Amino acid sequence: MLSRRDFLQTGSLSVGAMGLSLASWTQAALSRDTSCILLMLVGGPSQLDTWDLKPNAPSHVRGPFRPIATNVPGIQISECFPRMAKLANHYALVRSVYHDAAPIHETGHQLLQTGHLSRFGKEYPNCGSVLSFLHGQRTLAPAFAIVPGPINSTGVHIGHGQTAAFLGEPHAPRFLAPDRELYHEPMHVRDRYGRHRFGESCLLARRLIEAGTRFVTVNMFDTVFNQVTWDCHADQGSLASDLLDYREILCPMFDQAYSALLEDLHQRGRLTNTLVVAMGEFGRTPHLNPRGGRDHWPGVWSVVLAGGGIRGGQVIGSSDALGGEPNNRPVRAEQLAATIYYALGIGPSTRLPGCEEPLVDAQPITELFGCSILHDGLSG
Repeated sequence: MLSRRDFLQTGSLSVGAMGLSLASWTQAALSRDTSCILLMLVGGPSQLDTWDLKPNAPSHVRGPFRPIATNVPGIQISECFPRMAKLANHYALVRSVYHDAAPIHETGHQLLQTGHLSRFGKEYPNCGSVLSFLHGQRTLAPAFAIVPGPINSTGVHIGHGQTAAFLGEPHAPRFLAPDRELYHEPMHVRDRYGRHRFGESCLLARRLIEAGTRFVTVNMFDTVFNQVTWDCHADQGSLASDLLDYREILCPMFDQAYSALLEDLHQRGRLTNTLVVAMGEFGRTPHLNPRGGRDHWPGVWSVVLAGGGIRGGQVIGSSDALGGEPNNRPVRAEQLAATIYYALGIGPSTRLPGCEEPLVDAQPITELFGCSILHDGLSG
């Protein structure tokens, strides 16, 4: 657990950024190496109401949603994702992710995106900044972009793991909003992704990958306060999101944009070389709170991965009968960062200048991948 002193000594991150016109960039990357789109589901989706339902658990555990079959026999997800259910052959589910640090948004953001916790003022670079440092730009497009903008306050004034840290400004993310970049996209394409911020951001992420960007993070929300997010405390005031919002807003929004993104990448022949990771920073309590919501729970949650060598149609790990902790194949949060590096051809033991520690002190989830990714070409 991180102590309050750890938090006070960590300090806040400041992120510099500049916007560049997508129209000035090359429209296709010539390189065959793998890119990544990270969909950061800010707020932390409930595993029990999305990708790891427990229909036989007591009602105060299982929640209001029922599971539905996917196009892969034996794999079920929430009824709130009907489009996603038809694409299960393209993605893999990891249902046993956990961490044992402080149960706050920021620790999960840091572990998943850097492989480390920030302590005593020491910050670590985002995976996208590391990729920029090690491999540089392919084209005039930035190597690392965050769409539509950074994560702002989520309760504790420490970093979210979205900076270049000691790698410096040349490898910092470029923040790009979809507003001016999608004018030339056909209306039917924009409609497929959804006329909402997340859908437009996913469409821009696809365009950036085609333009040559190596790593794109889409922040579904910039905060958890005063708006509908996955942070379903069902509290009053600034944290009023609840499971009804899952049914009516959040899950349909994700289902539409995520499915359109996977379909487009597949049809354009880019899914093989584009890793798509959808993950929140923790799960939710296995028991509903007195207001019918769920609170922070890093004890176990689910992550979805597709493309970039991932073998779809499989489930890695499981949670216990109540969805409260890993049952088998526990996966530490920092292993997701190691897995992203692995898919990008970067060894987790790689050392960066000025840092004595490896990129990630964790092993990738190698069973996620098909034979094509199991090569000897990892750097580091």
